[in-house]
Amino acid sequence: MTPEVSIVVPCFNEIRYIEDCITSILNNGFDSDKLEILIVDGGSNDGTLEVLNGLIEAHSQVRILSNPQKITPISLNIGINAATGKYILISSAHAAFEKNYISILKSILDSQQDAIAVGGVMLTKVKHSNVISESIRTVLMHPVGVGNSKFRTGVKHLSKVDTVPFGLYHAALLKNSGGYDIRLIRNHDMELSKRLLASGGTIYLTPEASCTYFARETYREMARNNFNNGKWNLKTTWITKTFKSLSLRHFIPLLFLVAWSLPLVLTIFTHDYRWAVFSLGLITLYKIIISFISWKAMDGKNGWLQLVTAFLILHFSYGLGSLIGLLSIPFTPTKQ
Repeated sequence: MTPEVSIVVPCFNEIRYIEDCITSILNNGFDSDKLEILIVDGGSNDGTLEVLNGLIEAHSQVRILSNPQKITPISLNIGINAATGKYILISSAHAAFEKNYISILKSILDSQQDAIAVGGVMLTKVKHSNVISESIRTVLMHPVGVGNSKFRTGVKHLSKVDTVPFGLYHAALLKNSGGYDIRLIRNHDMELSKRLLASGGTIYLTPEASCTYFARETYREMARNNFNNGKWNLKTTWITKTFKSLSLRHFIPLLFLVAWSLPLVLTIFTHDYRWAVFSLGLITLYKIIISFISWKAMDGKNGWLQLVTAFLILHFSYGLGSLIGLLSIPFTPTKQ
């Protein structure tokens, strides 16, 4: 039987998450005989492949494809090109889908004539709950942490958005678009959304469907992930030759970093300590605001100090990554 929906899951060393991801798809309520699940593996060596082989033995819908280049947009394109379904759902190994996620998205995609993609609200959770991981989770769902990213902060009704994380697409549209830009290690999802929107149509976010994304659980993992996200902001605009491939929220941490660090540099070269006073005043104001927001965000699972730390790490690592990305632009190739 030809599958109706193909799910593409890029994967590399995801032994902690991959089984929950696949199980949530198989148990989603959609006819499993009409699904194919394409796991595009980048050479996992942590036991992930053993888990996947067990799933393949039990479920004929699961297939493993290989991506020796280990680059996410390449994995996604491999999956898209191999998909045989009428629809394609983009997933992550860190994701798990609530009941009827697929059916709800398909219904909206079919009923909205201008829809090019439909996604559900993303709930951020952690595998191991402790005061640090819960604080990180809170920050990654807070508007001050993620800006106006509606799929994280939520919507009350079907809404038009600039992107969705794990969306359902018409397979023909996704294939004809050329897929993901393989030059972009990060931000390839946002760039694809912007490109599809520019060609006409609408991306919808529905509150009726939700999925879970399992966040990083340590400050170090959080910092590394957000540093790399920030690093690719300016690199993305350089490679694509347009600021429209991203949104304003992606550049705010860089602007803030420059706003307080540049006056300190000016102090060194001009010996005018008014610049330093301005910088320290800006930092103090920021800390006061973050401290108040953290106090308001306490829910019994997280902690005030841990929330403040998570906000600081998120903003600083993202901004620093953006600055490093800016400095690396002269060495960034733009051809595929």
